[in-house]
Amino acid sequence: MTQLITTELVELDQNLGSSPEDVIRHLAGRVAANGRATEVEGLFADAFARESKTATGVPGGIAIPHCRSTAVTEPTLAMARLSQPVDFGAKDGPADLIFFIAAPEGADQEHLKLLSKLARSLIKKDFTASLRTATSPAEIVELVEAALADKPSAHAAAAPAAAAAGAGAGTGTGAATGAAAGTAGEGTGTAKAKGPKRLVAVTACPTGIAHTYMAADSLVAAAKEVGVDLQVETQGASGAKALDPAVIAAADAVIFAVDVDVRGKERFAGMPVINAPVKRGIDEPDKMVAEALAAADNPHARRVPHFAEDQAEHNAEEKGEHIGTKLKKALLTGVSYMIPFVAGGGLLIALGFLLGGYTITGFADKILAENSLFNLPTVYPELAWGPMGAYLGAVFFKIGALSLGFLVPALAGYIAYGIADRPGIAPGFVSGAVAVFMGAGFLGGIVGGLLAGYVAHSIGKLNVARWLRGLMPVVIIPLVASLVSSGILFIFLGRYVAAVTTGLNNFLAGLTGASAIALGIVLGLMMCFDLGGPVNKVAYSFAVAGLGAASITNQAPWQIMAAVMASGMVPPLAMALASTVLNKRLFSLAEQENGKAAWLLGASFISEGAIPFAAADPLRVIPASMLGGAVTGAISMAAGVGSKAPHGGIFVFFAIDPFLMFVVAIAAGTVVSAFAVIGLKRWAVKKPVDTVETVPVAA
Repeated sequence: MTQLITTELVELDQNLGSSPEDVIRHLAGRVAANGRATEVEGLFADAFARESKTATGVPGGIAIPHCRSTAVTEPTLAMARLSQPVDFGAKDGPADLIFFIAAPEGADQEHLKLLSKLARSLIKKDFTASLRTATSPAEIVELVEAALADKPSAHAAAAPAAAAAGAGAGTGTGAATGAAAGTAGEGTGTAKAKGPKRLVAVTACPTGIAHTYMAADSLVAAAKEVGVDLQVETQGASGAKALDPAVIAAADAVIFAVDVDVRGKERFAGMPVINAPVKRGIDEPDKMVAEALAAADNPHARRVPHFAEDQAEHNAEEKGEHIGTKLKKALLTGVSYMIPFVAGGGLLIALGFLLGGYTITGFADKILAENSLFNLPTVYPELAWGPMGAYLGAVFFKIGALSLGFLVPALAGYIAYGIADRPGIAPGFVSGAVAVFMGAGFLGGIVGGLLAGYVAHSIGKLNVARWLRGLMPVVIIPLVASLVSSGILFIFLGRYVAAVTTGLNNFLAGLTGASAIALGIVLGLMMCFDLGGPVNKVAYSFAVAGLGAASITNQAPWQIMAAVMASGMVPPLAMALASTVLNKRLFSLAEQENGKAAWLLGASFISEGAIPFAAADPLRVIPASMLGGAVTGAISMAAGVGSKAPHGGIFVFFAIDPFLMFVVAIAAGTVVSAFAVIGLKRWAVKKPVDTVETVPVAA
């Protein structure tokens, strides 16, 4: 196992700037300078993004910025003792001890456990006092390695007086915390406190390296001080052992000190709950324990929802979240869950066409019913690759068609899920199936999903008897919500939505000439406006929803799909061309590296490959991308390019016809966007972006 910290990664009594951004950037530079990260900017961006979510300052003048990053090559600790403390968001003031934890994206469990152990040690006042009195980087390394190995350090033993002075009168708390560290997160505890109350807790943070475990230890120590038994489940990166169901059943209340969803929240259904960010578990563990004890005695205290509804969304709704925001979240949830059905099914259909010919649609059922690998068909499409090609083509086509058949039910089901959580899934799928039956298609799925979601959500909010709560999410909500939402579609809305869908399909099938080009321009602009965001998803969903109606005599849906896919490929390809070929000096070193990856992302139809560029310079990258996307969409529609596959970019060339014009359209838009962004960067700013940022590293 590699050494986590070395003397080259320690800086003592240095002024690294006045803000967390300055300190993190500097320490990221030191990690990279020691060969433990491939780039400074990528590591800094990941660490600062984590810092922006939750401040990493903790009581005692300590900060623990940390992240997992693809730029990191081996787990690393970089430490700085600042001559000028910096405010990292702790309530008791700025921090002078900074530990920067950098873990690779796929760090092994042993390293993650050591990193977590270090984080827990930092709330022990004798340990931090020893860090403040150390006189050399070698002493710091020895102290840290001793803490990781759970053994005393010679330097720690030599500084008891300074440790006591630094810790003040609160050393008892640190000792209690240290004792608690061995039990926090173990899931089950054998020793029970004499007090009448029992508590359980779950701690979790986005990275799962530091705050998760520090909060656990702090809560256990605070509970121990008031004679309360508290068992903690740490849902962190180094693994977790779930709380024993018997421990949960015996508990009077639960504490969620989390910044992410609690895994298995349904285990705590009906229990009084104190819910707060994980950092509060470190800053105010005594208050959280006191609040949990009070909630245990309060019959009106907030409780964990009986069907594990996401608490963050629940709170946001109670605070009056705007209806438009709720609808957008629900629709995007439905689309994101629908896309795998569409992408997989569409590619399989395209492979079926390749092997069995475009007329395999009329042969597939008969071939699959009467033939097998050992009894190949004798009657099959003329364009099929022989009997074997016809049989495999029928298999691929049928699997793809069945997968694509889930498009509308999956969309409706997960729109309802976005509104009502899991109880909304079944009513949503049923409403989607009704929409398909009535010919209401994609629009019917949206209407059915919204109906099912809001009906299920309304029923779930009813205050029912405790004995009935267990039946609500599995019987009552699915039954009533399915009946109401699907009944409304059957009796009132379905036929009208179906008429609108039919009219829209007929309109698209009749588009030719200038009207088709105009549609291509609009779709191109939408695909490049927010690079995978809501507008992009609307255009993409519009395209894939029409694939089911496409045929040899109605190729408009295929043409729309081609225009959408080609336009979505333009932004990453254009940024790659501009940053790696045409004018590197206008882009930072990190953008040049992102540009290399954007070639493959763009070719694969992953518009998000341009997000790093748009995030750094949205006012130039977005308009340039939209200009190229509009050009590509117009050319694709004008040339009548069709795509029978909903995803895959150039790698589904066999499903695109004519493929040459598809490439021409993409190339034209890419060149236009690349030159546009270069022009905007040259003449729309006074000061160009530095290509390399020097990160000072102390000797």
